[in-house]
Amino acid sequence: MSKYMITGIKGQLGTELSKLLDEKQLQYDGFDAKDLDITDRDWVSKKVNELKPEVIFHCAAYTAVDNAEDDGKDINWKVNVNGTKNVADAAAEVGATLVYISTDYVFDGTNEGQYNVDDATNPQNEYGLAKLAGELAVKSASENYYIIRTSWVFGEFGKNFVFTMQNLAESHDQLTVVNDQTGRPTWTRTLAEFMTYLVENKSDHGTYHLSNDNEATWFDFATEILKDTQTKVVPVDSSAFKQKAHRPEHSVMNLDKAKATGFKIPTWQQALAEFTSGLNK
Repeated sequence: MSKYMITGIKGQLGTELSKLLDEKQLQYDGFDAKDLDITDRDWVSKKVNELKPEVIFHCAAYTAVDNAEDDGKDINWKVNVNGTKNVADAAAEVGATLVYISTDYVFDGTNEGQYNVDDATNPQNEYGLAKLAGELAVKSASENYYIIRTSWVFGEFGKNFVFTMQNLAESHDQLTVVNDQTGRPTWTRTLAEFMTYLVENKSDHGTYHLSNDNEATWFDFATEILKDTQTKVVPVDSSAFKQKAHRPEHSVMNLDKAKATGFKIPTWQQALAEFTSGLNK
């Protein structure tokens, strides 16, 4: 029987996490939507009680932020709230530790400093509302949990900003990128390593913020991504790009609690360099 269970194993984070566990030679049971529909409460309970994992890494999520405002509003809630409640309750039934991934979108982005883990939440879009409700479902099920809020995720195994910029640069001499939204990019590898670190080191349960260190605007991030290309990156403000879902203007999350566990957090520049060098091998 495997110690670990992963939901959403074929997503951007789930694939990265499974790769890390393979490297560590740790056994796990992984499920994608077709293998385990987390919105089916009985199915989830049956599967978790059958496997009795010690740890559930809950990576499954609905992440189409703009679509969640209208066409995807129902599925956003079903997956990110009801699905999370089903997984959290099943974890509690077998005494498993639950690791749940949340988002900086639980904050409104009006804090000009850094958001601490216990700062007041105030989500401004449907995705943020659902992920916050997911957090509350996790907390109500058991005290045996890690909630990890993250932001601006990029990695090898999915659509993300890095790949978008690289692809656009192949056919554009100039790109315009917003320069009035500030946050912290997060490499899926860093996030996966932190998830396993908390569990392996039996860190205090609770809520953590985890991204790569240092701040950036999307313009800063794009400039670093494309620094070795001929493409010019031009800064613009958000009004140039109309999006259905509100994005926080300043959602820099404080990393002190994560650092206090002893986990070493690379800067986003270091993470990006390591990520892109790995792609070229």
